[in-house]
Amino acid sequence: MEGIGGEIMEGLFRWMHVVAGVLWIGLLYYFNWINGVFASKLDGETKQKAMPELLPRALYFFRWGAAFTFISGILLLALVYYHGKQMGGDSGMDTLVQGLVVVFAGAVVYDVMWKKLQGNQPLGVGISLVLVAAIAWYLSEKANMPHRAAYIHIGALFGTCMAMNVWMRIWPAQRKIIAGIKSGEPADPSHGAMAGLRSKHNTYMSVPLIFLMISNHYPLLITKKTESGTNLGWIILVAVVAVGWLFTNWVYKKSKTDAPAQY
Repeated sequence: MEGIGGEIMEGLFRWMHVVAGVLWIGLLYYFNWINGVFASKLDGETKQKAMPELLPRALYFFRWGAAFTFISGILLLALVYYHGKQMGGDSGMDTLVQGLVVVFAGAVVYDVMWKKLQGNQPLGVGISLVLVAAIAWYLSEKANMPHRAAYIHIGALFGTCMAMNVWMRIWPAQRKIIAGIKSGEPADPSHGAMAGLRSKHNTYMSVPLIFLMISNHYPLLITKKTESGTNLGWIILVAVVAVGWLFTNWVYKKSKTDAPAQY
């Protein structure tokens, strides 16, 4: 769809995407940097009364914010890049298929890998960063995907992993945890470990994701080359991810100190 109709549709999808994303990511940060530390300081009786009332309400907006962010994001991807033919390549179709494989197959690989590496997080983080670098290099250098599209597809991969975590890992585990708090019989600790780790992953992915989604505003940066002609776009992408993860780690450490509770 072109013309004013297409612009209206894109505007509505983008509006939905931003509002739902603000809701989702805002609650994500609340859970990871505020609620987790606060809840750990509550006594058992207070926790049993407060958390079954608080968590379902927060998780309702959390999971539906994730759903609408994901749905509107996929609609934008299809409208702007696939229908708008901004995928590059010789035919356009090859890069389109490769982009979809990266987004959806990559999310499945992430889930399977982290099921096996849950007990060895440093190794998992190292492998994850290598895989991100490999995908970024492939999309830019082999798939001949435009830099803007490559950045967006890595962002879409992160977003798909995050939405999948919410609906397939975090929410099912939290339902069991809430039921355990209500009954006074704690749920299997593995549920809390799974939900906590995947929520932590979402927090780490969200910080670079935000830059990746607005990267089209910095065309000189994402298309930068050396004097010899070497493409730096995919290297800058990997650097953004690494810096985002380091910043997130710093905030996690800060959140556990007494400083945020000062007023």
